[in-house]
Amino acid sequence: MTRIDIISGFLGAGKTTLIKKLLGDALKGQQVVLIENEFGEIGIDGGFLKDAGIEIREMNSGCICCSLVGDFGAALKDVITKYHPDRIIIEPSGVGKLSDVIKAVDGVEKEAGVALNSATTVVDVMKCKMHLRNFGEFFENQVKSAGTIILSRTDTKKATPEKIEAAIELIRELNPDATIITTPVEDLGGQKILDTIEGMKIDLSHVEEEHDHCCDHDHHHDHEEHEHHHDHEHHHNHEGHEHHHDHGEGCTCGCHDHEGHHHHHHHADEVFTSWGKETVRKYSREEIEKILKTLSEDDSYGMILRAKGMLESEDGVWTYFDMVPEEVDIREGSAEYTGRICVIGSKLDEAKLEQLWFAK
Repeated sequence: MTRIDIISGFLGAGKTTLIKKLLGDALKGQQVVLIENEFGEIGIDGGFLKDAGIEIREMNSGCICCSLVGDFGAALKDVITKYHPDRIIIEPSGVGKLSDVIKAVDGVEKEAGVALNSATTVVDVMKCKMHLRNFGEFFENQVKSAGTIILSRTDTKKATPEKIEAAIELIRELNPDATIITTPVEDLGGQKILDTIEGMKIDLSHVEEEHDHCCDHDHHHDHEEHEHHHDHEHHHNHEGHEHHHDHGEGCTCGCHDHEGHHHHHHHADEVFTSWGKETVRKYSREEIEKILKTLSEDDSYGMILRAKGMLESEDGVWTYFDMVPEEVDIREGSAEYTGRICVIGSKLDEAKLEQLWFAK
Protein backbone atom coordinates (compact mmCIF):
# COMPACT_ATOMS: atom_id res chain seq x y z
CA MET A 1 0.00 0.00 0.00
CA THR A 2 1.45 3.36 -1.05
CA ARG A 3 1.09 6.08 1.56
CA ILE A 4 0.10 9.57 0.47
CA ASP A 5 1.19 12.70 2.30
CA ILE A 6 -0.28 16.04 1.26
CA ILE A 7 1.76 19.15 2.01
CA SER A 8 -0.21 22.30 1.32
CA GLY A 9 0.35 25.95 2.13
CA PHE A 10 -0.25 29.33 0.63
CA LEU A 11 2.07 30.62 -2.06
CA GLY A 12 5.56 31.12 -0.71
CA ALA A 13 4.84 29.69 2.75
CA GLY A 14 7.79 27.30 2.54
CA LYS A 15 6.36 23.99 1.25
CA THR A 16 9.37 23.26 -0.98
CA THR A 17 11.80 23.84 1.91
CA LEU A 18 9.84 21.42 4.08
CA ILE A 19 9.67 18.76 1.35
CA LYS A 20 13.42 19.02 0.77
CA LYS A 21 13.98 18.58 4.51
CA LEU A 22 11.81 15.44 4.62
CA LEU A 23 13.43 13.98 1.52
CA GLY A 24 16.91 14.84 2.76
CA ASP A 25 16.80 12.82 5.95
CA ALA A 26 13.50 11.22 7.09
CA LEU A 27 12.67 9.63 3.74
CA LYS A 28 16.18 8.69 2.60
CA GLY A 29 16.21 5.20 1.14
CA GLN A 30 12.47 5.19 0.47
CA GLN A 31 11.08 5.29 -3.05
CA VAL A 32 9.28 8.63 -3.08
CA VAL A 33 7.36 10.30 -5.89
CA LEU A 34 6.41 13.95 -5.68
CA ILE A 35 3.25 15.02 -7.50
CA GLU A 36 2.90 18.74 -7.95
CA ASN A 37 -0.24 20.54 -8.91
CA GLU A 38 1.31 23.81 -9.92
CA PHE A 39 -0.95 26.78 -10.58
CA GLY A 40 0.11 28.56 -13.74
CA GLU A 41 0.87 27.92 -17.38
CA ILE A 42 4.51 27.16 -16.76
CA GLY A 43 5.59 24.70 -14.09
CA ILE A 44 8.66 26.02 -12.33
CA ASP A 45 9.09 24.10 -9.10
CA GLY A 46 10.21 20.96 -10.94
CA GLY A 47 13.51 22.72 -11.54
CA PHE A 48 13.97 23.45 -7.84
CA LEU A 49 13.39 19.87 -6.77
CA LYS A 50 15.11 18.03 -9.59
CA ASP A 51 18.41 18.47 -7.74
CA ALA A 52 17.00 16.21 -4.99
CA GLY A 53 16.70 13.40 -7.58
CA ILE A 54 12.91 13.21 -7.32
CA GLU A 55 10.59 12.30 -10.16
CA ILE A 56 8.38 15.25 -10.98
CA ARG A 57 5.00 14.89 -12.60
CA GLU A 58 3.62 18.34 -13.04
CA MET A 59 -0.08 18.90 -13.48
CA ASN A 60 -0.56 22.46 -14.60
CA SER A 61 -4.30 22.32 -14.23
CA GLY A 62 -5.15 25.30 -12.05
CA CYS A 63 -8.41 24.08 -10.57
CA ILE A 64 -7.77 20.99 -8.49
CA CYS A 65 -11.33 19.91 -7.89
CA CYS A 66 -12.63 19.98 -11.42
CA SER A 67 -9.52 19.45 -13.52
CA LEU A 68 -7.47 17.16 -11.34
CA VAL A 69 -10.12 14.71 -10.16
CA GLY A 70 -10.68 13.69 -13.78
CA ASP A 71 -7.15 12.45 -14.36
CA PHE A 72 -6.09 12.14 -10.74
CA GLY A 73 -6.92 8.45 -10.39
CA ALA A 74 -5.22 7.69 -13.70
CA ALA A 75 -2.18 9.77 -12.74
CA LEU A 76 -1.85 8.00 -9.40
CA LYS A 77 -2.20 4.55 -10.96
CA ASP A 78 0.33 5.50 -13.61
CA VAL A 79 2.82 6.68 -10.96
CA ILE A 80 2.31 3.53 -8.87
CA THR A 81 2.71 1.17 -11.85
CA LYS A 82 5.79 2.97 -13.11
CA TYR A 83 7.67 3.67 -9.87
CA HIS A 84 6.13 1.38 -7.19
CA PRO A 85 6.72 4.11 -4.61
CA ASP A 86 6.61 3.57 -0.86
CA ARG A 87 5.23 7.03 -0.55
CA ILE A 88 3.73 9.77 -2.70
CA ILE A 89 4.00 13.39 -1.62
CA ILE A 90 1.38 15.66 -3.17
CA GLU A 91 2.21 19.35 -3.18
CA PRO A 92 -1.00 21.12 -4.21
CA SER A 93 -1.03 24.52 -5.82
CA GLY A 94 -0.42 27.28 -3.27
CA VAL A 95 -3.82 28.74 -4.10
CA GLY A 96 -5.67 25.42 -4.13
CA LYS A 97 -8.07 24.09 -1.51
CA LEU A 98 -6.71 21.30 0.65
CA SER A 99 -10.18 19.76 1.04
CA ASP A 100 -10.33 19.27 -2.75
CA VAL A 101 -7.08 17.32 -2.72
CA ILE A 102 -8.07 15.18 0.28
CA LYS A 103 -11.39 14.46 -1.43
CA ALA A 104 -9.61 13.51 -4.67
CA VAL A 105 -7.29 11.09 -2.84
CA ASP A 106 -10.21 9.72 -0.84
CA GLY A 107 -12.06 9.07 -4.09
CA VAL A 108 -9.32 6.88 -5.58
CA GLU A 109 -7.90 5.15 -2.49
CA LYS A 110 -9.37 1.73 -3.22
CA GLU A 111 -8.89 1.59 -6.98
CA ALA A 112 -5.37 3.02 -6.92
CA GLY A 113 -4.22 1.02 -3.89
CA VAL A 114 -3.20 4.06 -1.86
CA ALA A 115 -3.89 5.32 1.67
CA LEU A 116 -4.05 8.93 2.79
CA ASN A 117 -1.36 9.14 5.47
CA SER A 118 -1.25 12.83 6.42
CA ALA A 119 -2.41 16.33 5.45
CA THR A 120 -0.17 19.18 6.53
CA THR A 121 -0.37 22.92 5.90
CA VAL A 122 2.61 25.26 6.07
CA VAL A 123 1.65 28.75 7.29
CA ASP A 124 3.95 31.77 7.09
CA VAL A 125 3.89 33.29 10.58
CA MET A 126 4.49 36.78 9.16
CA LYS A 127 1.84 36.69 6.44
CA CYS A 128 -1.03 34.60 7.80
CA LYS A 129 -3.10 37.61 8.83
CA MET A 130 -2.69 39.19 5.40
CA HIS A 131 -3.52 35.91 3.63
CA LEU A 132 -6.63 35.43 5.76
CA ARG A 133 -7.78 38.98 5.09
CA ASN A 134 -7.19 38.94 1.33
CA PHE A 135 -7.80 35.31 0.40
CA GLY A 136 -9.85 34.07 3.32
CA GLU A 137 -11.74 31.33 1.54
CA PHE A 138 -8.59 29.58 0.29
CA PHE A 139 -6.43 30.21 3.35
CA GLU A 140 -9.18 29.09 5.76
CA ASN A 141 -9.70 25.89 3.82
CA GLN A 142 -6.02 24.97 3.97
CA VAL A 143 -5.90 25.54 7.73
CA LYS A 144 -9.23 23.88 8.56
CA SER A 145 -8.51 20.74 6.55
CA ALA A 146 -5.04 19.99 7.96
CA GLY A 147 -4.07 17.53 10.68
CA THR A 148 -0.81 19.41 11.33
CA ILE A 149 0.06 23.08 10.83
CA ILE A 150 3.72 24.01 10.47
CA LEU A 151 4.51 27.66 11.18
CA SER A 152 7.32 28.78 8.90
CA ARG A 153 9.68 31.75 9.34
CA THR A 154 9.51 31.49 13.14
CA ASP A 155 13.31 31.80 13.22
CA THR A 156 13.41 35.25 11.61
CA LYS A 157 14.11 38.41 13.61
CA LYS A 158 10.68 39.84 12.80
CA ALA A 159 8.90 36.80 14.26
CA THR A 160 8.59 38.02 17.85
CA PRO A 161 6.95 35.76 20.47
CA GLU A 162 3.90 38.08 20.28
CA LYS A 163 3.71 37.66 16.50
CA ILE A 164 3.92 33.86 16.84
CA GLU A 165 1.27 33.81 19.59
CA ALA A 166 -1.06 35.92 17.41
CA ALA A 167 -0.59 33.48 14.50
CA ILE A 168 -1.34 30.49 16.77
CA GLU A 169 -4.50 32.21 18.04
CA LEU A 170 -5.65 32.90 14.48
CA ILE A 171 -5.04 29.25 13.48
CA ARG A 172 -6.72 27.89 16.64
CA GLU A 173 -9.91 29.81 15.79
CA LEU A 174 -10.04 28.04 12.42
CA ASN A 175 -8.77 24.64 13.55
CA PRO A 176 -8.81 23.93 17.29
CA ASP A 177 -7.57 20.33 16.91
CA ALA A 178 -4.53 20.50 14.64
CA THR A 179 -1.03 20.07 16.05
CA ILE A 180 0.87 23.32 15.52
CA ILE A 181 4.63 23.04 15.00
CA THR A 182 6.35 26.30 15.98
CA THR A 183 9.97 25.09 16.22
CA PRO A 184 11.86 25.97 13.00
CA VAL A 185 11.98 23.07 10.53
CA GLU A 186 15.79 23.26 10.42
CA ASP A 187 16.07 22.77 14.19
CA LEU A 188 13.49 20.01 14.37
CA GLY A 189 14.86 17.73 11.66
CA GLY A 190 12.96 15.71 9.07
CA GLN A 191 12.36 12.59 11.20
CA LYS A 192 10.74 14.50 14.08
CA ILE A 193 8.52 16.40 11.61
CA LEU A 194 7.48 13.15 9.92
CA ASP A 195 6.71 11.47 13.25
CA THR A 196 4.58 14.47 14.26
CA ILE A 197 2.57 14.75 11.04
CA GLU A 198 2.04 10.98 10.84
CA GLY A 199 0.69 10.94 14.38
CA MET A 200 -2.14 13.30 13.47
CA LYS A 201 -5.50 12.06 12.31
CA ILE A 202 -7.08 13.95 9.44
CA ASP A 203 -10.62 15.03 10.17
CA LEU A 204 -12.55 14.11 7.04
CA SER A 205 -15.88 15.35 8.43
CA HIS A 206 -14.91 18.95 7.61
CA VAL A 207 -14.01 17.91 4.08
CA GLU A 208 -17.35 16.12 3.65
CA GLU A 209 -19.25 19.22 4.79
CA GLU A 210 -17.16 21.55 2.66
CA HIS A 211 -17.22 19.42 -0.40
CA ASP A 212 -19.87 16.75 -0.70
CA HIS A 213 -19.72 17.02 -4.45
CA CYS A 214 -17.56 19.13 -6.75
CA CYS A 215 -20.20 21.80 -7.11
CA ASP A 216 -23.20 20.46 -5.20
CA HIS A 217 -22.92 22.54 -2.04
CA ASP A 218 -23.81 25.76 -0.34
CA HIS A 219 -20.92 27.87 0.79
CA HIS A 220 -21.23 31.02 2.86
CA HIS A 221 -18.61 33.59 3.46
CA ASP A 222 -18.39 37.17 4.49
CA HIS A 223 -18.88 39.41 1.46
CA GLU A 224 -17.08 42.39 2.94
CA GLU A 225 -14.05 40.30 3.83
CA HIS A 226 -13.85 39.03 0.26
CA GLU A 227 -15.17 42.02 -1.58
CA HIS A 228 -12.40 42.00 -4.16
CA HIS A 229 -13.17 38.38 -5.02
CA HIS A 230 -16.45 39.41 -6.60
CA ASP A 231 -16.07 42.73 -8.28
CA HIS A 232 -13.11 42.13 -10.51
CA GLU A 233 -13.18 41.12 -14.11
CA HIS A 234 -11.18 38.08 -14.82
CA HIS A 235 -9.76 36.42 -17.92
CA HIS A 236 -8.47 32.93 -17.95
CA ASN A 237 -7.58 30.59 -20.70
CA HIS A 238 -9.14 27.13 -20.81
CA GLU A 239 -8.25 24.80 -23.66
CA GLY A 240 -7.20 27.70 -25.79
CA HIS A 241 -10.46 29.65 -25.50
CA GLU A 242 -10.55 33.02 -23.83
CA HIS A 243 -13.22 33.19 -21.14
CA HIS A 244 -14.43 36.44 -19.74
CA HIS A 245 -15.77 36.11 -16.24
CA ASP A 246 -17.33 38.95 -14.31
CA HIS A 247 -17.72 38.13 -10.63
CA GLY A 248 -20.57 40.60 -10.35
CA GLU A 249 -22.74 37.94 -11.99
CA GLY A 250 -21.85 35.35 -9.39
CA CYS A 251 -20.06 32.04 -9.42
CA THR A 252 -20.22 30.02 -12.62
CA CYS A 253 -20.51 26.64 -10.96
CA GLY A 254 -24.26 27.27 -10.68
CA CYS A 255 -24.84 26.39 -7.04
CA HIS A 256 -28.03 27.95 -5.74
CA ASP A 257 -29.87 27.15 -2.55
CA HIS A 258 -33.60 26.44 -2.43
CA GLU A 259 -34.59 30.08 -2.04
CA GLY A 260 -32.63 30.99 -5.13
CA HIS A 261 -29.88 32.81 -3.22
CA HIS A 262 -26.40 32.49 -4.50
CA HIS A 263 -23.52 31.07 -2.47
CA HIS A 264 -20.02 31.59 -3.70
CA HIS A 265 -17.52 28.78 -3.72
CA HIS A 266 -14.52 29.83 -5.74
CA HIS A 267 -11.94 27.78 -7.49
CA ALA A 268 -8.41 29.07 -7.64
CA ASP A 269 -8.60 29.83 -11.35
CA GLU A 270 -11.55 32.18 -10.80
CA VAL A 271 -9.69 34.41 -8.35
CA PHE A 272 -6.02 34.02 -9.23
CA THR A 273 -4.27 34.28 -12.55
CA SER A 274 -0.79 33.49 -13.66
CA TRP A 275 1.37 34.95 -16.39
CA GLY A 276 4.24 32.88 -17.65
CA LYS A 277 6.82 32.98 -20.41
CA GLU A 278 9.59 30.81 -21.74
CA THR A 279 12.51 32.89 -22.97
CA VAL A 280 16.04 32.63 -24.36
CA ARG A 281 16.77 36.21 -23.38
CA LYS A 282 19.76 36.63 -21.05
CA TYR A 283 19.32 38.37 -17.68
CA SER A 284 21.95 39.49 -15.20
CA ARG A 285 21.32 38.92 -11.51
CA GLU A 286 21.07 42.71 -11.06
CA GLU A 287 18.36 42.95 -13.73
CA ILE A 288 16.34 40.21 -12.05
CA GLU A 289 16.72 41.86 -8.63
CA LYS A 290 15.55 45.20 -10.05
CA ILE A 291 12.48 43.65 -11.72
CA LEU A 292 11.51 41.75 -8.55
CA LYS A 293 11.91 44.91 -6.46
CA THR A 294 9.54 46.70 -8.84
CA LEU A 295 6.98 43.88 -8.60
CA SER A 296 7.23 43.92 -4.83
CA GLU A 297 6.76 47.68 -4.47
CA ASP A 298 4.52 48.73 -7.37
CA ASP A 299 0.93 47.48 -7.15
CA SER A 300 0.05 48.73 -10.63
CA TYR A 301 1.14 45.29 -11.95
CA GLY A 302 -1.62 43.63 -9.90
CA MET A 303 -1.57 41.94 -6.52
CA ILE A 304 1.58 39.87 -6.91
CA LEU A 305 1.65 36.80 -4.67
CA ARG A 306 4.59 35.01 -6.22
CA ALA A 307 7.18 35.42 -8.96
CA LYS A 308 9.55 32.59 -9.70
CA GLY A 309 11.66 31.11 -12.43
CA MET A 310 15.10 30.39 -13.79
CA LEU A 311 17.00 32.51 -16.32
CA GLU A 312 20.41 32.36 -17.95
CA SER A 313 22.89 35.24 -17.85
CA GLU A 314 25.32 36.34 -20.59
CA ASP A 315 28.15 34.39 -18.93
CA GLY A 316 26.15 31.13 -18.91
CA VAL A 317 25.26 31.19 -15.20
CA TRP A 318 21.66 30.17 -14.41
CA THR A 319 19.86 32.28 -11.83
CA TYR A 320 16.91 30.77 -9.95
CA PHE A 321 14.60 33.26 -8.29
CA ASP A 322 11.59 33.02 -6.02
CA MET A 323 9.78 36.05 -4.67
CA VAL A 324 6.85 36.52 -2.32
CA PRO A 325 5.93 40.01 -1.06
CA GLU A 326 8.83 41.47 0.97
CA GLU A 327 10.99 38.40 0.49
CA VAL A 328 13.27 37.40 -2.37
CA ASP A 329 15.40 34.29 -2.81
CA ILE A 330 17.96 34.39 -5.65
CA ARG A 331 20.55 31.67 -6.16
CA GLU A 332 22.59 29.93 -8.83
CA GLY A 333 21.21 26.64 -10.16
CA SER A 334 21.80 23.98 -12.76
CA ALA A 335 21.11 24.66 -16.46
CA GLU A 336 17.49 24.33 -17.60
CA TYR A 337 16.14 23.45 -21.05
CA THR A 338 15.05 27.08 -21.50
CA GLY A 339 14.55 30.20 -19.39
CA ARG A 340 11.21 30.43 -17.59
CA ILE A 341 9.32 33.13 -15.73
CA CYS A 342 6.05 32.73 -13.83
CA VAL A 343 4.09 35.43 -11.98
CA ILE A 344 1.02 34.53 -9.91
CA GLY A 345 -1.50 36.91 -8.35
CA SER A 346 -4.85 38.52 -8.86
CA LYS A 347 -5.80 41.30 -11.28
CA LEU A 348 -2.49 40.97 -13.11
CA ASP A 349 -1.73 43.54 -15.79
CA GLU A 350 -0.18 41.23 -18.37
CA ALA A 351 0.83 43.99 -20.78
CA LYS A 352 2.74 45.78 -18.02
CA LEU A 353 4.40 42.52 -16.93
CA GLU A 354 5.47 41.85 -20.51
CA GLN A 355 6.91 45.37 -20.71
CA LEU A 356 8.75 44.99 -17.38
CA TRP A 357 10.46 41.71 -18.27
CA PHE A 358 11.02 42.21 -21.99
CA ALA A 359 11.39 45.95 -22.68
CA LYS A 360 14.70 46.62 -24.40
